[in-house]
Amino acid sequence: MSGKIVSICISPGVGTAKKRVASAELKTDFGIVGDGHAGSVRPVSIAMRESAEAFARQHALQPQPGDFAENIIIEGLDLAPVKIGGHLRLGSVVLEVVQIGKETKPDHYSFHGFRLLPTHGYFCRVVTGGVIKDGDPCDIVK
Repeated sequence: MSGKIVSICISPGVGTAKKRVASAELKTDFGIVGDGHAGSVRPVSIAMRESAEAFARQHALQPQPGDFAENIIIEGLDLAPVKIGGHLRLGSVVLEVVQIGKETKPDHYSFHGFRLLPTHGYFCRVVTGGVIKDGDPCDIVK
């Protein structure tokens, strides 16, 4: 089963919402060029559109892409079977999942007091770099 990228978002700093871009360059062992999390141990965050929409409905929110500080939203691909160490292919880019969810700290960014990534985020490092764009296919690498 494959899905597709529906949004890519970046911000130069951390702890803020991200702005949508049509495409992004991902560098091996670095992350997304122009994003504040590049160079960290978990530079790329991914959320499933289906989970984000359910979360938003549950909390009566109307977020735009990047409002939860996620880098990439995908649709049509269930990431639940992916474990730490699993690989994803987005376009020609290969990512390795290094963390699922994250600890919430009081100083972490929130969208109207709500945080999606601690419970629905997949954090990855870049194994094979390249350029991704909206609409690119995404798959779990077996």
